[in-house]
Amino acid sequence: MSRRHSNLNSKHMMKQEKEELIFRKRLSDLANTADLRGCCLYSDFLNLNEQTIFLNLKYELPRIKYFTFGGFQDAERKILCFCGNEAISEESEIEYPINCIKITPVNIKFSDKLNHRDFLGAILNLGIDRSKLGDILVNENGGFLFCHSGISSFIAEQLSRVKHTNVTTQIITIQEFDYKPKFKEVIGTVTSVRLDSVLSVAFHGSRSSLSGLIEGGKVSVGGKIITSNSYTLKENDIVSVRGYGKFIYTGTTYQTKKGRYSVKLLIYS
Repeated sequence: MSRRHSNLNSKHMMKQEKEELIFRKRLSDLANTADLRGCCLYSDFLNLNEQTIFLNLKYELPRIKYFTFGGFQDAERKILCFCGNEAISEESEIEYPINCIKITPVNIKFSDKLNHRDFLGAILNLGIDRSKLGDILVNENGGFLFCHSGISSFIAEQLSRVKHTNVTTQIITIQEFDYKPKFKEVIGTVTSVRLDSVLSVAFHGSRSSLSGLIEGGKVSVGGKIITSNSYTLKENDIVSVRGYGKFIYTGTTYQTKKGRYSVKLLIYS
């Protein structure tokens, strides 16, 4: 590695460490304030890495109740609630500042084939901070955006186009949210059910090229960041890879004569 690349990596790591310290202090301030005031206070939407940082930090925080929610059961990005209100004992009693926006093409027949990146780009172009946005779910008829309730009206009023497609928006209740993910089945063989081996089947890449994603903290299993290539997957684990997608590892189906395992994956499409 050249000296220039080494310096760039060092600066990047220093920047990350500084950002993490600021983030940890913000959570600590929220927890202490909620504890002192006896009320509920909320973070912005946290990505998986930030949720992992919180889980490592929580033992340093006041003994206070906390809950996380992203708007629906399998949400990846979640808001953290520090609850200092002793009257609240269950998550169902928490009123999270989350709204859901249904986004629909004006003319589905002539709509572009829109993906997650298209929706995210259009929303960020409105000047919205990513931390105010939760998950974006896409289907053949448009998509759903979970966002902070304080900006939901602005997005609903201002978002009129995604890529080259004119869209309409509607703020809906959680009860009106109806989404069933579609999957593409992928079957392959691996020497073991190590995380890096299964990723190579899911995304058709070499173990060496994908191992950097794991070591770089871009892979989560069951909502927790995994940084070990040799991590062993369990049946029905949900694996998310930043920039690549998400899949369910359903397990092994049989073992070949050469001792390899046949695995079946359901890729979110």
